[in-house]
Amino acid sequence: MLFKNTAVLGAGTIGMSWAALFAATGRGVAVFDPSPDTETRVLSLIEHVAETLDALGFDHAGDTGKIRFTGDAADAVKGADFIQENVPERLDVKHRLFRQIEPELGDNAIIGSSTSGLRLSEMQDGFADPGRFILAHPFNPPHLIPLVELMGNERTANGVLDTAQDFYESMGKVCVRLRKEVPGHIANRLQAAIWREAIHLAVEGVASVEDIDKAVAFGPGLRWAAMGPNSLFHLGGGPGGIRAFCDHLGEPIQGWWEDLGKPQLTPDVIDTLEKGVDDMMQGASLQDLATRRDRLILNYLLARARSS
Repeated sequence: MLFKNTAVLGAGTIGMSWAALFAATGRGVAVFDPSPDTETRVLSLIEHVAETLDALGFDHAGDTGKIRFTGDAADAVKGADFIQENVPERLDVKHRLFRQIEPELGDNAIIGSSTSGLRLSEMQDGFADPGRFILAHPFNPPHLIPLVELMGNERTANGVLDTAQDFYESMGKVCVRLRKEVPGHIANRLQAAIWREAIHLAVEGVASVEDIDKAVAFGPGLRWAAMGPNSLFHLGGGPGGIRAFCDHLGEPIQGWWEDLGKPQLTPDVIDTLEKGVDDMMQGASLQDLATRRDRLILNYLLARARSS
């Protein structure tokens, strides 16, 4: 097994999910978080997702025997082969953490940051030697969603990115690599672009928030779950592929691009979104919604595995 001992730094939503996944593989997991209720929250989450992880084929789903909790970040990384960092999205917080843990890191330990938007080069400045620190951004919840966005640069030691990818792929992850720094990486920028137009359509009165969500979930969202937009439009071009698609529909799509909205998240716009979501939820709790989301995603992943 690659990396038998792991550490999870920060046990918010993302960190708890990583801890559940690492534990489900039979690895040791040291969890650091200063919150007094960390152990209760993490153990509750592991119990809640055990059935899902078991369905995905993890032999140790729900096993908490190799988890330990600590309020000391330096203590958490002692003996850890791989560290997943998930502390708040503030450079000063991350830099302070990195200075605390660096003296205790093993020579071959790798640190992956779950940051959803900070730049790798900015975060690296928190280390005296950032050679074994990489960007490793998951998609929420990471115990379920396969995607991990990876990035290293000229300050990253040789082989670190490849080894990290091997580690993630051993747990069923699908890794993509950024070749250039951009705020928000890849997937977050794509979903931000879609959400921007969804907001524009809502505030312009084109459709209700609920119907806009339905248009995505029961239309292009189904296709996107199977393939990305470039592959799908290549299919849409028939024998001529993506070039034929662009020749046929490029001009109208260019016109749609020029007509896309650029809404701002003003108080009025947020009020519109909140009312639309409240109407759509019809009293359903966040837990109900999360359970339904996870069940649908799990069923999709299992079906995809059967068809591959």
